[in-house]
Amino acid sequence: MKARQRQLLWIAVVLIVVLACSFYSANGPQTTAVLAGTVRAATLLTLGALCGMIGERSGVVNIGIEGQFLMSAFFAFTVTSITGSLFMGAMAGIATGLTMGWMLAAMAVGLKVDQIIAGTVLNIGALGLTSFFYDGSRSLGVGKYTNIDLGSLADLPLVGTVFFSRPPITYLTMVLLVVVHVALFRSVWGMRTRAIGEHPGAADTVGIDVLRLRYINVTLAGGFAGLGGSYLALEAVGTFSRGMSGGRGFLALAVMIFGRRSPFGAYAAALFFGFTTALQNHFQLNSVFDIPPQFVGMLPFVVTIIVVALSGLMGSMRDPAALGQTYEKG
Repeated sequence: MKARQRQLLWIAVVLIVVLACSFYSANGPQTTAVLAGTVRAATLLTLGALCGMIGERSGVVNIGIEGQFLMSAFFAFTVTSITGSLFMGAMAGIATGLTMGWMLAAMAVGLKVDQIIAGTVLNIGALGLTSFFYDGSRSLGVGKYTNIDLGSLADLPLVGTVFFSRPPITYLTMVLLVVVHVALFRSVWGMRTRAIGEHPGAADTVGIDVLRLRYINVTLAGGFAGLGGSYLALEAVGTFSRGMSGGRGFLALAVMIFGRRSPFGAYAAALFFGFTTALQNHFQLNSVFDIPPQFVGMLPFVVTIIVVALSGLMGSMRDPAALGQTYEKG
């Protein structure tokens, strides 16, 4: 991790801590709610960032995360409403994400379709299909995962409620951060994945099947987005509505870029963007400022544009050398 990248991430973390302490000193309960909302929003962004990260490390751009979120949330909700099982619904969401990941791989890797167009097809298809098949009579909800307290850790002031009294998918996301980090930077699979994203021709010459590994990775990455869709429908909200992903798939791409395509960097960035989302919700619910809600709702997206633009101007972003390029086996 470059020094400039570390500086950006530390600035984000320090900003959150300073603002959190300021809010806490003024109003403890509201601060806890804002920070809990930060972790809640960051979980979905992190899962989307992991999806995009594995794809881009393999050389495949995935702008279809938004569609993967939406379709997975739809199937997670639908299966749960039919079976009455949150677990079965979550599995259905993951399976949907894997299927859409395979579809993206089939188009971008197998058929050599432009990767941006392939991702756009997923987004448009998911929006159209979920809107068409959505049954409004089930909109009352199917219940959702509840918080699990981690013993005495949940009783700690401030951080206990924020980090140690969360629903299961949030805990699973934190575990997956460690797993993906170790896999990407401490395993043979990770070395090969980074190789096909940087120099696929050189990787091919040493016996790595570039196309097969890209197929596997993009499909696997879809599972993370599928888990994100399950989280959205069964843990964050507890119901489904048309277009409920609300642009979070694109925010997840910004999180991935700002986090330099590393799991822990992405989580730090997700906390930062999640904090802006939590503040937005706090301002709207409590009428902190006399500002139209439409302008307050722009806050996360405005911050995204500013941060990504500044990162680019400061030269802190570097894409994998073969990102977005099709590969023809020689």
